[in-house]
Amino acid sequence: MKTIRIGSGAGYSGDRIEPAVELAEKGEIDYLVFECLAERTIALAQQAKMKNPNAGFDPLLEPRMRAVLATCKAKGIKIVTNMGAANPLAGARKTAEIAKSLGLTGLKIAAVGGDDVIEAIRETPWPLVESGGSTTDLGNRIVSANAYVGTASLVEALASGADVVITGRAADPALFMAPLIHEFGWAMDDWDKLGKGTVVGHMLECAGQVTGGYFADPGVKDVENLARLGFPIGEVSEDGTLIVTKVPGSGGKVTAQTAKEQLLYELHDPKNYFQPDVVADFSEVEIEEIGPDRVRVTGGTGHPKTATLKVSVGYVDSYIGEGQISYAGPGAVARGKLALEIVKERLALMQVKTTELRFDLIGVDALHGPRLSAASEPYEVRARVTGRTDTLAEAVRIGNEVETLYTNGPAGGGGAFKSAREIVAVQSVLLPRDKVAGTVQIVEA
Repeated sequence: MKTIRIGSGAGYSGDRIEPAVELAEKGEIDYLVFECLAERTIALAQQAKMKNPNAGFDPLLEPRMRAVLATCKAKGIKIVTNMGAANPLAGARKTAEIAKSLGLTGLKIAAVGGDDVIEAIRETPWPLVESGGSTTDLGNRIVSANAYVGTASLVEALASGADVVITGRAADPALFMAPLIHEFGWAMDDWDKLGKGTVVGHMLECAGQVTGGYFADPGVKDVENLARLGFPIGEVSEDGTLIVTKVPGSGGKVTAQTAKEQLLYELHDPKNYFQPDVVADFSEVEIEEIGPDRVRVTGGTGHPKTATLKVSVGYVDSYIGEGQISYAGPGAVARGKLALEIVKERLALMQVKTTELRFDLIGVDALHGPRLSAASEPYEVRARVTGRTDTLAEAVRIGNEVETLYTNGPAGGGGAFKSAREIVAVQSVLLPRDKVAGTVQIVEA
C-alpha cells in the first residue's frame, strides 16, 4: 500500500523555524506543510496589504523559505503553506526571488487565491453567527472577509506540478489533505476517506503540540528536551491510516496521551467537525502506541459537506489602553492594590471614556479572579490596568495614568509600561459556496 510522509513545519505564524529545517534534512518526508494562519492574523495581513500592495503575506515567509527551500528542492520535498495570508501571489513572487538569490532554478510556485470575499460580504447583509446581528452593523469598519476554502485549488496546484503551493485562508486540515487527495487519487465525494484525511490534518496542524509541546506539565506529564522539540511527521497510507512520529533524537515525545490531547483540541462535536470538503466524524477514532514515538491513528469517517462556507470577517472593534507597573518586597500586594485604587479614581476624575475596564494584580488575581486566587502573599506583583475605548486618544490616557504612579503613587514602583492600540476583532458568517471561486496562478523560478 502506498504511503507518504508529511512533516508539519509550523503550527502558527510565529513558530520556531529550526524544527522545520530538521524535518527537511532528516525527516525523509515527501511534503513539508507550514500552517501559519489564525483568524485574526489574516485581518492584520489585509491591513498591511492596504498600505502596500506587495505586502500582506506572512512576515516569516522569507526566513522560512530561506531556511528550507534549497534542501526541499534537492530532496524533491514539496512545500504547502498558508503563509500567503492576504496576498498569496505576492508571497509566491517573494519565494521566487528567494529561490533566485539561492541559485535555485526550475521551481514552480503556485499562488492559490479566491478566499477573499470582501466584496460579496459588503454587497449583501449577512447574519453574524456570534452576535446575532448583521454585517451591516459593522459598517465601514470591515477590513477583511476570507472564506475557509477546501482542497480543490490546492490539489489543482499540485497536479500542475507545483513544487511550492502558497495559499491564503484555507481550512487548516486542507493543507495536509490536499497532498493525500493528490497522491492517492481520492474522490472528492469519498466522505469516508475525506473524513480520515481531516483526522490526519487535525493531528498534524498544530506542529509541536502533538509531540509534547503545550502538553507538558512538570511532575504530572513530564516531557524531555522541550528546548529542542521535534515537530511531527505523519506517515499516511492510502487507506487513511496515520502514524504520528518525529525525527529520531529530537526533543519531545509522541505517545497515545499526546495524540489524544491533540485529537480533542478545538473539537466541539466529535461527530460533526465541519470542514469545507466534508463533515468529519471523529467519534470512533482509535489511537494506539505501536513503538517508541510512534502512534497509530485509525477510525475516522465523514459525511457530505455543507452548502455553505464559513467566512471570518475582520473589523475594527475598538481600542485598548494599557498600563503596568511592578511592586516588590514586604507589603508588595498592599502597594499594588493601592496603585490600582488610585488609577481607578483618577480615570473617573479625568472622565476617561471607556466601555470596559479591568484592574488586575498579576501574581494574585489576574487569571482566575480574587475568589479562586491563592491566599499566600507573593513577594512581587505587577499592577495592570486595561480599558476598552472608542478612540485611540482615550486609550492613551489609561496608560498615562498608570505611568504617573512612578512619582504620584505608592513607594517602590518600577518597570512601568504603557500602550494603546487598535483592536481588530473577528466574527463569522456562512456564505453560499457559489460566492467563492478558487484561483491558481503559477510563478516560475
